Amino acid sequence: MKAMIITGFGGPEVFQQREIEKPTPEATEVLVRVYATSINPVDYKIRQSGEWAGVKPPAVIGYDVSGVVEAIGAGVKDFKVGDEVYYTPDIPGRIGSYAEYHVVDEAIVARKPKNISHVEAASIPLAGGTAWDALITRAHLRVGETVLIHGGTGGVGSLAVQIAKAAGAYVFTTCSGKNVDFARQLGADRVIDYNTENFVDVVASETAGEGVDVVFDNVGGDVIANSIAVTKKYGRMVSIVNIEGNTWPAHLKNIDFHYLFLERHRYKLDFLRTLIEREQIKPVIDSVMSLEEVASAHQRLENGGVRGKIVLKIHE
Repeated sequence: MKAMIITGFGGPEVFQQREIEKPTPEATEVLVRVYATSINPVDYKIRQSGEWAGVKPPAVIGYDVSGVVEAIGAGVKDFKVGDEVYYTPDIPGRIGSYAEYHVVDEAIVARKPKNISHVEAASIPLAGGTAWDALITRAHLRVGETVLIHGGTGGVGSLAVQIAKAAGAYVFTTCSGKNVDFARQLGADRVIDYNTENFVDVVASETAGEGVDVVFDNVGGDVIANSIAVTKKYGRMVSIVNIEGNTWPAHLKNIDFHYLFLERHRYKLDFLRTLIEREQIKPVIDSVMSLEEVASAHQRLENGGVRGKIVLKIHE
């Protein structure tokens, strides 16, 4: 089968197309014909220097799949050949998703939402699961609460805004000026242009100094440290990126703080499928490229400014 491998760690130039052996599913695994995959920040971080993730080049990376089950192991109970599925593979896993076929344990596989294409479905699993874990699993976001989502128009942020609205929250989000209208379309109640507005001033003013119940950081740097001032006492903060600055004031407010790295479980994708089929969540696709264009896709994502997800279409 055709696959894009990394021959070593480094820049996008380390990608090389190769023919490799199609994997065979073991007892509880399914073999999936990959119709589409997508690019995530963790992909290029692993490509740059993936020892921390247990990746050893030459390797196939990639961590989103939407496709069709082509074969099943003897112990598979929940899927049959021909089922349309979507999921995010384990890191490092046996093989990544930048290939024509992928094999995975059925425990982390879910049925694809019926009302969207494979290209759209491939944009959901890793980013959507991360947003779900941040807001629902860790922050326990509740109806009527307020949430501040930093970076609300990227791959994770665009889904986080929609999940927060589906959960019944009032949503503040930050983004660049060019994405303000788009963030409103996603459902954000108050969009803050970080180029022209100070989010601390805006949130403090519009919450009458009370602040928000939950902060979700997709940006990094000193964003979390600066957000403490507008987080309620006993509030919750979640970050999926590196943070900087003085976080001691969070102790004085008894704020719960969580670092998050996605754990793969089917139930999250089942919840997301329900919201997608109800049209409470819509995939956000920046662009669609071919598998052979993966190096260019990585470069685009690293350069920043991507709205939603870049998807690689592999099969028709």
